[in-house]
Amino acid sequence: MEQLSWILWGILGIFLIIAEIFTLGFVLFWFGVGALAAAVAAVLGVGLFGQFLVFTFVSIALTVMSRMIFYKYNPFGEETEYLTGSDALPGQTGTVKQASKGALREASVNVFGSTWKAFPLEDEPDLVEGEKVEIVSVEGSSIYVRRAGKRLHGWKSD
Repeated sequence: MEQLSWILWGILGIFLIIAEIFTLGFVLFWFGVGALAAAVAAVLGVGLFGQFLVFTFVSIALTVMSRMIFYKYNPFGEETEYLTGSDALPGQTGTVKQASKGALREASVNVFGSTWKAFPLEDEPDLVEGEKVEIVSVEGSSIYVRRAGKRLHGWKSD
């Protein structure tokens, strides 16, 4: 069995590296590398217990080091909240596709390729086709907007 252990470690290593393609965690790759290191140890004549130790040490060490590197260079950090879908809309800029009409002053605004039913805020004038608006809030499938000012997005006004 020990003569064939390098083949088994090699097959396991290749299997784990290929399996990494189908996962999101980037962990199986390091265990595949650990299995290949155990295969090399088997070829060099290390016993089965030593091979298992090589596999364990290499796999865990590479996993820990990669996590430390990813954590160090993560531009977002743990405190950052990831906004998706309609939660990410407030503060974004859109273009009025259909001017305000009716008693509710309903308009259509294009944001990121999607058309939204939009309403100007109470103190805002009617929306004109082609103008840029800033999204203030999202309520259901409607957005509330105001004219985009001359200030840069994300800067506080004086």
